[in-house]
Amino acid sequence: MREFDLTPLFRSAIGFDRLPSLIDTALRTSVSAETYPPYNIEKVSDDAYRVTLAVAGFAESDLGVEVRDGTLIVKGEKAEAGNGTTYLHRGIAGRAFERRFQLAEHVQVSGASLVNGLLTIDLVREVPEALKPRRIEIRGTAPAEIEARAAA
Repeated sequence: MREFDLTPLFRSAIGFDRLPSLIDTALRTSVSAETYPPYNIEKVSDDAYRVTLAVAGFAESDLGVEVRDGTLIVKGEKAEAGNGTTYLHRGIAGRAFERRFQLAEHVQVSGASLVNGLLTIDLVREVPEALKPRRIEIRGTAPAEIEARAAA
């Protein structure tokens, strides 16, 4: 497997401690990516996203959505029905799955719904007011006036 030296990036970037593990995870999962269940990731607006998973045959009680340590975890486990059905062809997958999505900072799950076999999870980026950019007013105060205010 390839290894990347990110040292030049860290000379000028501050606070990206999770970046190496995110890149490592992305490289590891792209090599052995599972395809079940299929999913879409949509950008609904500047601060809203939607993840849609095709989970045909799963009921709400068979699915679990959880956020842990900046990771959205979607699990599905269908209880085996012992009804004695004999299938000639079984094309609708009902196997257990676990799908993980890394979330950026301040991205929160705002809701989830299951309609017509599609599990939709809505995500919203809620940046705290203290972290939003703010404009600083520049005043034309002379240095003598600043020293006079400090002395008073």
